[in-house]
Amino acid sequence: QMSIVIVGGHDRMHCRYKEICGKYGCKCKVFTQFPANFKNQIGSPDMVIVFTGTVAHKMVGVASEQAQKTGAVLKHCHSSSGSALQEALSEYFAASCAK
Repeated sequence: QMSIVIVGGHDRMHCRYKEICGKYGCKCKVFTQFPANFKNQIGSPDMVIVFTGTVAHKMVGVASEQAQKTGAVLKHCHSSSGSALQEALSEYFAASCAK
């Protein structure tokens, strides 16, 4: 099962993000706020999705660093809507199927 970390986005969309990831058969962690031990909580996901419009700059830095360390795919989305997440996931799966 693929694991995804979502950084940023809206609190009210938390469940929606999880629902969308579930449709793709993925586990996901959503961080809309910056938790104290963020770096350790990220773990080693397969993909990190950053909603750039609604995220603290420092959080993006930590997430990018972790993604690089663990070899995760890093995807930036300007919109933090459900459809932006869906698009990012379908793009990723289309690309990985084409390999």
